[in-house]
Amino acid sequence: MIKPVTITLGLLLSASAANAQTIYPINRAEILSGAQFDFKVEFPDKVDPAKLKVTVNGQDYATAFGQSGTFVEREDGKDQSALTLRGVTLTRPGNVTVEVSDGTRSRTVGWTVYDTGPRKAKNVILFIGDGLSPAHRTAARLLSKGIAEGKSLGKLAIDDMPHMALVATAGSDSIITDSANAASAYATGHKTAVNAMGVYADRTASPLDDPRVETIASLAKRRHGMGIGIVTNTEVEDATPAAMVAHTRRRAAYDEIVEQLFAAKPDVLMGGGAANFLPQAAPGSKRKDDVDYVARFRDAGYSVATTKTELDALNAKSDTRKLLGLFATGNMDGALDRKFLKGGGVKKFPDQPDLTEQVQTALNVLSKNDTGFFLMVESGMIDKYAHLLDMERAVYDTIMLDNAVSLARKWAQARGDDTLILVLADHNHPNSLVGTINDDMSTTPNVPLRERVGTYDKAGFPNYPAPDADGYPSRVDVSRRLAIFSASLPDHYETFRPKLDNPNEPSVKGDAPGTFKINEKYKDVPGAVLRPGNLPAMMGASVHSGEDVILTATGPGSERIHGSMDNTDVFRIMADALGLAAAGR
Repeated sequence: MIKPVTITLGLLLSASAANAQTIYPINRAEILSGAQFDFKVEFPDKVDPAKLKVTVNGQDYATAFGQSGTFVEREDGKDQSALTLRGVTLTRPGNVTVEVSDGTRSRTVGWTVYDTGPRKAKNVILFIGDGLSPAHRTAARLLSKGIAEGKSLGKLAIDDMPHMALVATAGSDSIITDSANAASAYATGHKTAVNAMGVYADRTASPLDDPRVETIASLAKRRHGMGIGIVTNTEVEDATPAAMVAHTRRRAAYDEIVEQLFAAKPDVLMGGGAANFLPQAAPGSKRKDDVDYVARFRDAGYSVATTKTELDALNAKSDTRKLLGLFATGNMDGALDRKFLKGGGVKKFPDQPDLTEQVQTALNVLSKNDTGFFLMVESGMIDKYAHLLDMERAVYDTIMLDNAVSLARKWAQARGDDTLILVLADHNHPNSLVGTINDDMSTTPNVPLRERVGTYDKAGFPNYPAPDADGYPSRVDVSRRLAIFSASLPDHYETFRPKLDNPNEPSVKGDAPGTFKINEKYKDVPGAVLRPGNLPAMMGASVHSGEDVILTATGPGSERIHGSMDNTDVFRIMADALGLAAAGR
């Protein structure tokens, strides 16, 4: 079993803390026994290597790690020295004290190395609703299950799970996280900075040389030979899917992330984002070179699907063992547009699969691996729509996430419950369900829409049509709709109505570089109200918030989920369920 150890930190100063060395992994890092990581010490100025002393539990670092590091006297050409070791491991569980002295100043940090017990689960499926807030969950339940006299007429699959916890999401550099470092915490068990994944963000200019930490996908493959799957409806290079295997402090480095995806070779990789797989001369490409990564994946033995029809055909084939699915050049379209409104990019990409179809295919392919698999599934457009204040689309994609979870749970139950399934957000959005909007003009024709927001007893119940077999009402433009508002706003026009043509666009690029201004296209919509924003002009959309997110889980290892947890604990739960430690005895 996991053996928690209490760490104490001492900071020994002959200079101020601000001028002390920076040590990676950082203080209070929790390191899985046998997991690979890079060790780095950054010095605030140029130091004499002859005076340098680095010890690990009192032992010279080279002996403790089994290798000597690379000392750079002037890192990036500046009067700042650094010491780096790549790919080291620690296998003995317990306290680790790292002491660094350069003859002038010294610093001490503490780590925990932890063990895992015997393997409990054959498979792990991690569902991430990107930006999924409690308001999204509640709204999805109301629309897909219905409510009568205050009681829900059914439960969501994501709610009806035996174990639950609240998860704190802060990163190493800020109380507010983004999808990159949030997903990285789940994938590695280490904190990092906004925009970073699989690394500790250091001071060098390159976004690709930062100290790396091993991901759960790498560990599962290296330790047990497990299959790896990454499924999303955003671009596969985007923060959450990329964080399962990639190492960079710049989440926007899409070309390089594609290269790392190819190097990692997950057995299943599905989503949007074809633009950075195509050579720069190809229509729709965003690559900056002539490399054709679709061809490279195909040459590496992957079956390739670009439409739902092609995916269905590959799913029906018994010999499909490696799969690349790229269904749009950018993000895929959400459930509301694909199934009902036909807005967004549906006209350009009319044959996109649903997340449930992607998950079913992934399960069919990955289950051919006798050693089990790790699968990450992201309903990523929840976040994209929440940023745009497009609540209807976000809620429909929450229903889609729930359908995918329901499918996976039934699949796992049919196998005898050998699979740990976790469902959570990577971060929150500051959305609140405050009531309903009464748009029945026949009752009070001269009352503006803002005054039609019903609160408390005036909210009543929404009148969406009964959901279809998949839980989706056929219309969102009903006369009594849910009123979901965000607490973080750019300047925008609130129309109080769903956008039936395309996703909402609250702002456009401003006159000054890097700024945004109100989108005037909604100004003349009947009932529209000018909403002055509460964010800086550089923010043209709603932003993430720092509240804890909800984690629900079932399957082997889920019993350890309860109370209040840190996002790095999610990695630890999964690693323990899979028995990924390689502890020294």
